[in-house]
Formats: sequence, C-alpha cells, structure tokens
Amino acid sequence: MIQGSDIALLSAWHNFYILIGTAAATLTGLMFVATTLVAGLEKHVTTLHAGLSAFSSPTVVHFCAVLLLAGILSAPWEAFSSLAFVLGLLGVGIVLYLISVMRQMRKVPQYQTPLKDWLWYMAFPLIAYVAVIVAAFVLPANPALALYIVSAAMLALLFLSIHNAWDLVTYLAIERSHSENMNTEQPRSGSGRRHNRPH
Repeated sequence: MIQGSDIALLSAWHNFYILIGTAAATLTGLMFVATTLVAGLEKHVTTLHAGLSAFSSPTVVHFCAVLLLAGILSAPWEAFSSLAFVLGLLGVGIVLYLISVMRQMRKVPQYQTPLKDWLWYMAFPLIAYVAVIVAAFVLPANPALALYIVSAAMLALLFLSIHNAWDLVTYLAIERSHSENMNTEQPRSGSGRRHNRPH
C-alpha cells in the first residue's frame, strides 16, 4: 500500500503532470499540419508513406506517450508496485515499437537517413524510454528518485517531439513549395507546348 507520505509525494507532482500533459495534447495538433502538407507533393507514393511511418507516426507516438504518462502518474494508485509495472510495460512496449521504426527508417525508398535523423528520431527517444524502464525498477525502493527520472524523460520526449515535428513541417513545406514551382515552370518548358503530367 502507498503510505500517506508517498501519496503526498505523488500529489506534489500533480501540477507538473497537468502542465506537460496539456502541452503534449496541444502540440499533437502540429502533426496534423505536417500531414496536410503531404497533399500535392510530387513524390512517389511509396516514399511518402514510408517516410510518414518512419518519421511522422513515431513523433505522434511520443506526444501521446507523454500524455499517457501524465495520466498514469495522476491516477490514484494503491501500491507503487502496480504503478511500476505499468510504467515498465509502457517503456518496454514503446522500445519494441522503436525497433520496428528503426527497420522502417532503413527502408525508406530514395532516402538515405543521415546521422542527425538517427539521433533525433531514434537514439534520443530510445534513451528516454529506457529511463522510464529504469524508473519503474527504482520506484518501489526510491519513489522520489524514480519520479524525477520519469519527469526528466517526459520533458525530454516533449522537447524531442517538438524538434522533430518542426523538422518534419519545415521539410514538407519546402518539398511542397518545390513541387509547386516545378508545376508552375513545366508549361514553359520545350517549345511553348503544355506537357501533360501522368495521373
């Protein structure tokens, strides 16, 4: 059972969980902007779908994970062992998910993933989720330390996701602008005749 002092410890983090959970839920909307930018891009459909699965979807998952962690830690737990089990299960589940994402990042057609993308989209998030797993093991013996570890992981995931979402939005915006410019210039090519694009 959670003692009175432990309940007070969890309650002390309540405002933090509300703040960071609200931020994660709000910033998820940014990913919808990135998705709308895909429309009209003159790229192979397979490449776009693979890129979204490898880069866009995991960013949404990170935002949702922060929101889920905030909700889990705000729940009225009766024992730290139960909370530790749920935290560990969540951490392991998303680590397994990231392993599948790693395979997708290697198989994006016509795109060689640079080192910076491996760091921001794979290595840094992986470290954050490993920290959540470590916190789950530490929680029953040292709740104060475990909660600090989880809060650090949540903040890291939030800022990583903001960076990745902005990176995706700017990349797609540039690609969309390039595609629109190509479409504008295409009728002027050749000897003044309009070239029909394949549908």
